[in-house]
Amino acid sequence: MSDTTAPTTPAGAATPKVGFVSLGCPKALTDSELILTQLSAEGYATSKSYAGADLVIVNTCGFIDDAVKESLDAIGDALAENGKVIVTGCLGAREGEGGGNLVRQMHPSVLAVTGPHATHEVMEAVHQHLPKPHDPFTDLVPPQGIKLTPRHYAYLKISEGCNHRCTFCIIPSMRGDLVSRPIGDVLTEARKLFEAGVKELLVVSQDTSAYGVDVKYRTGFWDGKPVKTRLFDLVRTLGEIAKPFGAWVRLHYVYPYPHVDEIVPLMAEGLVLPYLDVPLQHSHPDVLKRMKRPASGEKNLERIARWRELCPQIVVRSTFIAGFPGETEAEFEHLLDFVREARIDRAGCFAYSPVDGAVANTLADPVPDALREERRARFMAVAEQVSAEKLRTRVGANMQVLVDSAPGLGKKGGVGRSYADAPEIDGVVRLLPPEKISKTLKVGEFTRARIVDTDGHDLVALPV
Repeated sequence: MSDTTAPTTPAGAATPKVGFVSLGCPKALTDSELILTQLSAEGYATSKSYAGADLVIVNTCGFIDDAVKESLDAIGDALAENGKVIVTGCLGAREGEGGGNLVRQMHPSVLAVTGPHATHEVMEAVHQHLPKPHDPFTDLVPPQGIKLTPRHYAYLKISEGCNHRCTFCIIPSMRGDLVSRPIGDVLTEARKLFEAGVKELLVVSQDTSAYGVDVKYRTGFWDGKPVKTRLFDLVRTLGEIAKPFGAWVRLHYVYPYPHVDEIVPLMAEGLVLPYLDVPLQHSHPDVLKRMKRPASGEKNLERIARWRELCPQIVVRSTFIAGFPGETEAEFEHLLDFVREARIDRAGCFAYSPVDGAVANTLADPVPDALREERRARFMAVAEQVSAEKLRTRVGANMQVLVDSAPGLGKKGGVGRSYADAPEIDGVVRLLPPEKISKTLKVGEFTRARIVDTDGHDLVALPV
């Protein structure tokens, strides 16, 4: 059913309510925000409980087995508690046995199933089962749209899909090839977010470094000026927009291509945060070749060293896979040596998990489950030692901290993050009660703090 012919709720009727469950990565979260923004623009209300909703939308993740189970369980819970469920997201694009839709096979009573970044299709399903409350031309939403993050930080998705065909990944089969958003749209959204009070903008995509490749870096326009659709121009302009607001710009999912070197001086200038989230996955060239990763790995050590020459304060976070099919003990030891030598500030590790439809499932010499988990634990022990050593060098330094939590205006302390800490994936700064009676802490605002200790992955600091 199209937007123009969708029925509307009769005058005087109760406002229809939609429940919403959002699972998965920040890229899925931005899809959820788009759907919620459209629901609000059309006058639908949101419900905090299944019982209070007229229907429920579940935005799913379908990448690894644990995520699939979590998504299927969430759909089952919504069906049991409410009965009327629309499914969207990556799991909605996955095939089940015999080529049918996996969600439909497991939960045949769902109202509709769509893949990721499918706001229009989701809204069509909502219109079919829950009439519009009013004409959508009435603007009921704030300029920045509906956000699921705290008011002071937000994710900005710059593209969809990915051109790589890594053997462990099925994201391209669900989200398609790279499609870069028009740079004018991205920059306009960023400015609206800053104007709405966002103090930290987290740039996300499947492959941030590839921004603009699909459109051959064509020139777009923003604020009456030409801007190229490429990473350097995007990052520089985002930094310039953020500067008057005193806000941070943080970059995620940046592949270590040579042109990334161009943006590191922008970090040294203070235009964007000196922080790079680089999904390296492994270090050994043979493993990376089996993974079909876009970078061979031989030059990653010298590239990271070069970044630190250009910007000594830069923080590098990364994720790795232990126990990939065919991984030998020597190849794994190579990875441990790499983490030690590269001194990765923040590292996460997954034990390899077979994903239905991934090419890696057919590779020879799979690593036994127990050995995969043992290698993951060994990796994390090394990574945590490196991280702890780097954290200890910060003791005594004064740092800018963005406050995430401050009960009672922080009189008993609070929790924040430095430039080295992305929300939910890195450590935090545990803020002690201020010594000055006049000193207060406010959520969403910056404070200066002196680092006095470390606590595992976290820093302990005294507001000054």
